[in-house]
Amino acid sequence: MTSFHHSVVVRPLEPGRLRELIGILCDFAESTRAGGGQVLLEDGRPVAGVRLLKGRHLRPGARYGITAADSTERTVVLVREWRRTDAIAVEQLSVTADLTARMALRLSSPDRPRLVEAEGKLRGPEGSGALHRGTGRARLDLAAWWAAAGLPPGAPPVTRAPMTARLGHRLGEARLRLRPRRADGGLWQVDVSVTVRGRWLLRPVVAVALAVAGGRVRQGFRSAVERAADGWNKEIGELLALDPDELRAELAKQSAEHPHDDAGRPP
Repeated sequence: MTSFHHSVVVRPLEPGRLRELIGILCDFAESTRAGGGQVLLEDGRPVAGVRLLKGRHLRPGARYGITAADSTERTVVLVREWRRTDAIAVEQLSVTADLTARMALRLSSPDRPRLVEAEGKLRGPEGSGALHRGTGRARLDLAAWWAAAGLPPGAPPVTRAPMTARLGHRLGEARLRLRPRRADGGLWQVDVSVTVRGRWLLRPVVAVALAVAGGRVRQGFRSAVERAADGWNKEIGELLALDPDELRAELAKQSAEHPHDDAGRPP
């Protein structure tokens, strides 16, 4: 088994602000309606690239087709649950010439968010074999995250990571753990750790490979963590700079613009 560790400092997203953001997103989704197979905004504009294929809009069993301009990717989204006091759960299937990806996402108690769970499967083209397949599972306990993030600067991190993920492949598996704590200026310091191990008889092979390329792999790991932190800081900074009305206007604007269509209209 090989382990990697790195820490980064990121902008915080406090519980009240997250509840507000999720509430705005849910309100926005529930303000849309279906008509003639299209999903329509409050002002009657269609949500670009989205069609209701089956079922009642935002009800369990509703199935949507999603397309993007200049893309051959086919995506279908299925609503499993939509109860804001209980859970929102969706599944997504995306298919390209080279990859098929299935993902399920569940948010418990959206009005008072407490748990996010995700799982997925990837496979290559038909007949590509087991080496082109992988699985993943992630879990974020929001209450535990905020409790850990409330620890004072310099305090040791919590033993049990509030966010965990597992990636599986025929050759091995990787486990990711994130532990936050309070940093100076009200920021979060997030300690990131990954453990990698091979499966069965491949364990020594994977261990030797990681030992040989250890320096490059560790540098790549640190760079990936820092890029992720930079991306979080940029996106969260832009998001938190918007007031609720600005966020609603931006959601409507983005929904009416077809992805990758500079004219802002479906092709």
